[in-house]
Amino acid sequence: MFDTENASEDGVRDRKVVFKTRDGAELVGRLYHPAMTPFAIVVLNAATGVSQSYYRHFARWLAAERGLACLTYDYRDMGASARIHPRQSRADMADWGVTDAEAARHWVHREMPEMPIWIIGHSLGAMLVPMQGARENVARVIGVASGEVHHSDHPWPFRAMAMTFWFGLGPLATAAFGYLPGRTIGFGSDLPSPAYWQWRRWCISRSFHRSDIGTRLSEPRWGKSDAPVRLVAFSDDEMIPPRCVWRLGARYGEYEPVLIDPAESGLDKVGHLGVFAPRNKALWDQVLG
Repeated sequence: MFDTENASEDGVRDRKVVFKTRDGAELVGRLYHPAMTPFAIVVLNAATGVSQSYYRHFARWLAAERGLACLTYDYRDMGASARIHPRQSRADMADWGVTDAEAARHWVHREMPEMPIWIIGHSLGAMLVPMQGARENVARVIGVASGEVHHSDHPWPFRAMAMTFWFGLGPLATAAFGYLPGRTIGFGSDLPSPAYWQWRRWCISRSFHRSDIGTRLSEPRWGKSDAPVRLVAFSDDEMIPPRCVWRLGARYGEYEPVLIDPAESGLDKVGHLGVFAPRNKALWDQVLG
């Protein structure tokens, strides 16, 4: 399903698309297509609680400047894919990072069956890719600020805020409201309670998501893939510091580590979420490689 295409002066066409996951969730996305025939299509998996609209400038740049088609989309019960209040949602991180991401990849393969698929995952968007199945059509993976973090990994004073999120106001508010009222309490987006509690369990455990392997998650199997993996970390990322990104690299096996210092490009703080903002466009070539 899609609506009327929009075309811009740079020749990039974009249209709304709707597709379903294997368990019946309906996801809404946007497909960006360059003026020429693309040489690959990117599935852009978002960070937790971040709307696909945030990535639209980067997706359009991929199409206009790098000749790549790009699909952005919102995870179930979030952004344009939301149909119910977060209090009613049973979505968790595994739904978003595995099932929904697989559905996006399967949709682009059906749309463009001969096209190589690149995965660009921001934070959660690359974290669970090693647990996904049917990866034969994936030609490349780029993880951006994606890693396995324990609350003790955060530098001070950011660690104090993280401790409040995991041990103070975060769990109290989630228990009281039946969902994480992130916008109300100043911790980002509203999240379904299963997503918050699962995320919390991972980030307060030294083994991260090992407790969910065999139930909500499968064993990492990326070592059987030939697709090259590039993991990008930022020197000023307090939420997922570089060592946590390299820790994720063990789930992939062989990978290319890339450490970016925003100051070397004359930029102010980029941190965990800022790289896809238009003001930091100077870093996008480094991210892509």
